[in-house]
Amino acid sequence: FYLTGTRLAPKEKLDIPMLFMPDTMKMYEAVVVIHVMRENGENWPYEDSAELNKDFKSSVTLAENGGIQGILWIYPVRGIPEAPQQKLVPAVVRCRARQRVERRVEVQLTGVVPGANATPAGRNSTMVNTNKPANIQEEIQVTDGFSTTVEFLYELQYQSNEVKSQLGALIGMHLIQRECDTESGIITLIFNIVFTPNKPMRNEATLVVQCTTGGVWKFPMLFIATEPEVDDVINIEAVGLNKESIVGFKLTSPTR
Repeated sequence: FYLTGTRLAPKEKLDIPMLFMPDTMKMYEAVVVIHVMRENGENWPYEDSAELNKDFKSSVTLAENGGIQGILWIYPVRGIPEAPQQKLVPAVVRCRARQRVERRVEVQLTGVVPGANATPAGRNSTMVNTNKPANIQEEIQVTDGFSTTVEFLYELQYQSNEVKSQLGALIGMHLIQRECDTESGIITLIFNIVFTPNKPMRNEATLVVQCTTGGVWKFPMLFIATEPEVDDVINIEAVGLNKESIVGFKLTSPTR
């Protein structure tokens, strides 16, 4: 849309409202251009207008007399649709402290394949250890980390940086399988999650999947570490009332 005739006082702020209503899970791009001219119609003097560099010329409009008639501010806008946040059942990864567990977590993405259902509301889901449908084709390229050279990217997001520092070294995630249902257009990603907690805890996380062509899906996860097994039982035999009994045992430190 175009907005003309807006008058601004010196150092006044201009708010530009924007509305984003995506109908497909792809990225949309636009540019907001602000063109400012003097109210009295005069130009800004600039002696070396002929010697303006290329970048500066794209930010101004020059008058015939060599002055600057208008100034341009150009703001690129990128709209990335995000799947609706529904009350999904979190994928639970449970392990006893000081042990190791592996779990397969399966997530489904809708609205990715052209011509498929573009509104993921009601079809996003998170499942653990599900069976593979018969009409599946593995044809989606995926990698970990955020990059623009692949189709899908993923990461675990935590509630705070403190939780991230605690869980970052305890959780490993690797994509082991990707599938595409040719009939519904639903893409399924299967992850292998490794959880090695060192103490009892209960923390939530979010598995974020992003398509490089646009679109973000978020799936809740819950990591639970229960009490560890008892290392040993130490029995101290009493030698009498009001008398001390002593038993000795050795502790070995695994590090310096």
